[in-house]
Amino acid sequence: MRKAVVLFGLLALVLGAATAWGNSRSGTVTVAVDLSGQEQGQEVRLWLPYPVSDQDQTIGAIRIAGDYAEAGVYTDRTDGNPILYARWDKAAVSRKLTFSFSAERREVLRRDFPARETAWDPADYRRYLAPTSLGPVTGEVKKLADSITGGKTTVLAKARAIYDWACENMYRDPATVGCGKGDVCALLRKPGGKCTDISSVFVALCRAAGVPAREVFGIRLGRKPTEDITTWQHCWAEFFVPGYGWVPADPADVRKAILVEKLAPESPKVKELRAYFWGGIDPYRIKLATGRDIVLNPPQAGPPLNTFGYPYAEVGGKALDFYAPQSFRYSISYRER
Repeated sequence: MRKAVVLFGLLALVLGAATAWGNSRSGTVTVAVDLSGQEQGQEVRLWLPYPVSDQDQTIGAIRIAGDYAEAGVYTDRTDGNPILYARWDKAAVSRKLTFSFSAERREVLRRDFPARETAWDPADYRRYLAPTSLGPVTGEVKKLADSITGGKTTVLAKARAIYDWACENMYRDPATVGCGKGDVCALLRKPGGKCTDISSVFVALCRAAGVPAREVFGIRLGRKPTEDITTWQHCWAEFFVPGYGWVPADPADVRKAILVEKLAPESPKVKELRAYFWGGIDPYRIKLATGRDIVLNPPQAGPPLNTFGYPYAEVGGKALDFYAPQSFRYSISYRER
């Protein structure tokens, strides 16, 4: 969700300079939290997304320091997201924590799809076909999904039709707070938002059409030797192709390019971007979490989190606004390795 400089760099890489990025990006990410200025005499609890290694990224050199009363790494019970949790007692005056890790992220290109999809049981993927509090899969969503995918008989063809629809009908609204809420019904009435909004519509339409899909929440890595990436959170989508696996799709970055570069939707650049972000994502991002309606571990006092791509904290059981890092008092930085 960062400004134009990030997107211009991304476009340069995608549109004609693919060899320049070497297929990977490495560096150190540091999250620094200082809750000392929050209300005194209250217990303070903090939850941070805790990235882990997978086939697309390698996380290491993890360091955690601070003056907390306790800290530990947990996972939520539904989506299995790793969580760094810390707590300060009521008497604590200073409440500081620093969390750093090295990250190597690889470019993802998954387009060598099988000629035929294998048989599969939707019951095995029921979590990725189910509705969420802001992403229904019935009613108007189902009606639209059926309209978009009419005549399509495979999971891949349905997902592609929905991806094309999102690229053509959604738009980026820079006035949206953070990455957006991903309120699908509201977005069908006014299809403008940011990355969580556009990805959530894609996911809900996929699920309504019988295509397993999920949002992925992460943060972009810097392109300079050192950068402040505090507000660089990003959301993209993945869908599941039977007999092949999870495939990324990022219609939100297509729409961001159209806005930032003032591109005509039918221009050659947009055509190339649409082709790239169908099954491909750049290495300038890391995955932090998946899932919606998240109950953290240990559980938060507030309601389930709509998403978990930002730090979350409670002071005396009351949540801080994670969209306002200056008043929350956290920063995230990147240093090239």
